[in-house]
Order: sequence, then structure tokens, then C-alpha cells
Amino acid sequence: MVRAHILICGGTGCTSSRSMVIAEKLNEELKARELENEIKVVTTGCFGLCALGPIMIVYPDGTFYSRVTEDDVQEIVEEHLIKGRVVQRLVYDDSGIENVKANSLAETGFYRKQKRVALRNCGVINPEEIDEYIAMDGYQALGKVLTEMTPDQVIQEILDSGLRGRGGGGFPTGRKWDFAAKVQSDKKYVVCNADEGDPGAFMDRSVLEGDPHAVLEAMAIAGYAIGADEGYIYVRAEYPIAIKRLQVAINQAREYGLLGKNIFDTGFNFDIQLRFGAGAFVCGEETALLTSIEGKRGEPRPRPPFPAVKGLFGQPTIINNVETLANIPQIILKGASWFTTMGTEKSKGTKVFALGGKIEHTGLVEIPMGTTLREIVFEIGGGIPGGKKFKAAQTGGPSGGCIPAQHLDTPIDYDSLIAIGSMMGSGGLIVMDEDNCMVDIAKFFLEFTVDESCGKCTPCRVGTRRMLEILNRITEGKGEDGDIEKLEELAYNIKSTALCGLGQTAPNPVLSTLRYFRDEYEAHIYEKRCPAGQCKALAKIVIEADKCKGCSLCSRICPVGAISGEIKKPFVIDQAKCIKCQACMEKCKFGAIVKK
Repeated sequence: MVRAHILICGGTGCTSSRSMVIAEKLNEELKARELENEIKVVTTGCFGLCALGPIMIVYPDGTFYSRVTEDDVQEIVEEHLIKGRVVQRLVYDDSGIENVKANSLAETGFYRKQKRVALRNCGVINPEEIDEYIAMDGYQALGKVLTEMTPDQVIQEILDSGLRGRGGGGFPTGRKWDFAAKVQSDKKYVVCNADEGDPGAFMDRSVLEGDPHAVLEAMAIAGYAIGADEGYIYVRAEYPIAIKRLQVAINQAREYGLLGKNIFDTGFNFDIQLRFGAGAFVCGEETALLTSIEGKRGEPRPRPPFPAVKGLFGQPTIINNVETLANIPQIILKGASWFTTMGTEKSKGTKVFALGGKIEHTGLVEIPMGTTLREIVFEIGGGIPGGKKFKAAQTGGPSGGCIPAQHLDTPIDYDSLIAIGSMMGSGGLIVMDEDNCMVDIAKFFLEFTVDESCGKCTPCRVGTRRMLEILNRITEGKGEDGDIEKLEELAYNIKSTALCGLGQTAPNPVLSTLRYFRDEYEAHIYEKRCPAGQCKALAKIVIEADKCKGCSLCSRICPVGAISGEIKKPFVIDQAKCIKCQACMEKCKFGAIVKK
């Protein structure tokens, strides 16, 4: 009889920290002590708190261990599993020894304000065991729609839920399904967009790794609703764990009769195939994605016609991203009215974000729409490391914008973000502190867009490159009067003339930083100064005389001999020789060398 379960994170983040080696060693230790039949080791998907991985939770007591290493395995088995004594030094600080109950995880600061819908099974079940998904009400929603609901009723339920696309556009999911359902055709397709290309984004990857059956079930429901019998999941090849678990899940679903012919003996046929992307950002745009599935170069197509009318192989097609689909089974099982109790008037439900950048708790969070940015950053994310000040948060990746400190209390929903010059995007949320240069941030995202542009249309191919040239000049101290106006003119021209949504939104990081941090652009251009000290060409490294002890260490390590002085007297830096390598700053024991 199994008396304990040990859940170990098997997501990409923890796996890169050798969580699978820890699981293997744990199984070996249990076998050596003849405990393998009493204690079961379960590999799950992402728990969310990636900054503290590898993560391990021991049930039934619910002890949350963080930053576990291979060397800790023997102690955990000996002390906790045999003697019943929690290894206190490994317990997640926010839970504490007195709170190690099965439900304590939900009461920790990181999880308290979260509401898990799309992520409900991530970190809870073994994603490679279909029986565990079924035990969590898996495939009941598919059974319900096939045996109790008409296709029109399914679509109406999704319409009533207010679910909007979580891939960035925010288009009502039910309307998209309704359009495709009304088109008369002998062949239709359902496509899952798992081509997650935004820098710092890993929401879809985590769902696929932790709960792949939820996506398969949702695609089958969508197929029934619009009259499709075939689906494709377009996933980037850089996601090997997600691909493996998807293939395992597809094979298991076919074996159980949940994909394929005559599902639930209702005469409904639906099957799914995988297609791999080569990492092209533009293939996240739905028409480029369809072109890639067809075996052609991934380039966007003019619209109309929209994919719901003429999509994959010229047939009606609906395209939903991973997170959107992960919500579908729960909406069907619990009802649209349940889903609408979460979120705001125009943005229902929850949203998954990948927290990254200058924040204590890097990881994956799912919050009700309408939660403020302040709550996400300071309550869930744990605030800014090192006592630094919050400066901005970038949402929407290369298509989004920067939200400054003055808008920290803005509710996170589709319309509120657009109103302040940003957008929801797929869910990347990168936090920046006072040390970030906003001109450099805009340049970073534009470099990404220029590199990833498919080149099909001139506004994106040429316009973004001209914008990047101007930004490069500004950050190199060669900015000129009129550069800001040129950037704005180019940005608005690209937004109004680019072929696809990715090109049209490419100027957003520049426009949002100009809107809120125009003074930084002006300092770069007119004062030849980077206020954050990040632009190397404009940075000035100086020794503060009142702090310098005259130890000469800085002089000895300077690779170009730019520092001189006398022992026990303040040293000075020759700015003409300084290459701004910052070696002196890193070695100074007195904090006397600063960047201005």
C-alpha cells in the first residue's frame, strides 16, 4: 500500500537543474531500503516557482522542498520518509515547518492570489499517465459534449463564457468557432498554435509539459463544435520535453479510444498530428503558421479571407493557442457562468504570465484578470531584488510595451493594457529596475524583430531596420536633433502599412518607451548621457575621492592602464583610455568606483 507520494517537478526549468537525476536517485534509494512499494515518486509538470527549483513536494503532509540537490536525497529519505522528521533547511521559506499541511501551498505568498485554471494539473499529475488525467475529471468534458450537447450548444457555451484568445490578439474564442462552424465545407481543421516565440515566455511550454491531455481534449471538443475531424499541433522543435509528452499523450488517447474513430461510440471521428516549427518568430502569426504546416516558407498571407473561411490547405480552420484551449474543458464541465465569476467585465477568466527579469520569484503564475501589476510584482513575485526601485514591466514581448511605475495599479486585462500603450500578448512579463536603460530595452526588442522579420513586406523589412539604425546611433552617443521625430514617423507608418500583426506591432516597444521615458532619449541625444549607465559608449566610470582608500587594486587590474594615483591617496581614471570594462568596479572593496 502506498503511504506517501513524492512529486518532483519535471518541467524544463527544473530538469535543467537535474531534477530527473534527483528522481532517479530517489527511486534507487527507496529500492535499496525496500520502500519502493510504500512510497511513489511522481514526475509532474511545472509548479510555477521556477526560481526555487528543483522542487519536491511530499504528500500527504504537503511539505514543500526547494532547491533540492542530489546530495539531499539520502537525508530526505532517512529523516523525512523513515523517521518522519521534516528536513527544515530545505523547506520553502514562505511555508514554514508549522504549515506543512496538504493545502499549505495555496497559502504561501507566491500562490495565495493565484487562481489555477489553465495550470490546474501542472505540478499535480504525471503528464505521461492518462489515468491520472482521467482521475482529475479528464475527458469528461469531451464525453459531455458528444453525448449531451449539440455543436451549436458547445459554441454558445464558449460565447457565454467570454473567453478571449490568450495568444495575444484577445479575439473572442466563441466567435472564431462560430465563423468556422457556419462555413459549408466537407473538410475542416483545428490547429493549436504552440509556437511560443516571445523572449522570456514559457507559458504554453509549461502547459504542454504538465497537462498535454487538456489540450488534446479541447481540440477534440473544438473539432466537434465546428465539424472538423482532424487537428494539428504546431510546436517549436526547441521544446523536446513538450514534444515527447504530447506524443505520449496522443498515443495514449488513441489507445483509450479518445482520439481516432467513433469516439465514445457517437460516430464522431477526430485525430491529431504534430508539426514542428524551426523557431521562426513570424510563424506565431496564424497565417504564417498555416503556410508552414503546408510545407512552405512561413510567411503571412493577406486577410481576408480569414482562416475560419479559408485556412489550412484552403479549408475552414480555427487556430487557438495552448492556454486558450487549456481553459475549454473546465468551461464545459463547470459552465460559462462559473468562468465569468473570474476576471473583469470585458476580460473573463484568468491569465498565465511568465515572470522574469529583475524579480525575486521568477516563474509561472496564473491570476484572475483584473489583478493589478503591483500585486503581481510585489505580492506574488516578491518584489525587486537588492532593494532596487521598480522602473517598468514589459508585457506582450516584441509586440507589447513598457508599463512605468505610475501605472503599477493598473488592472491587468486586455483593454486596460491597450489604454496605457501596452498589450496582453501571450503572457511574458519582464520586470525592470532602476538600472535598466529604456532606450536600450527598446533597441533589444527591435533587434529581435529585425532579426525575425520574414521580409515579405517592405514596411517591416526595411522600416524596422531604419528604426534600429537610429536607436543604435542614439545609444552610441551619435544621436541627433530630430531622431525622436524620425522614430515616431517610421513607427506610425509601419503600424499602418505592415502586412501582418507582428509587423504592425513591432514599433510598440519604441512608442511606449518614448511615451513614458522620453527624457531618457533626450539625455542620450542632447546630453550624450545614459541616465541608467547601461549604454557603454555613454557611460562614465569614476572614482569617488571621498570613498577611495588609495589601495591601488583598481590600478593593478585595469587592462589598459587607465587608472593612476599614489598609495593612500585617491586614484583617478583617464576617461580617454577607459574602455568601460568595469573590472575596477567589480574588484573595488570600498564601493568607491561608480558608473555615471
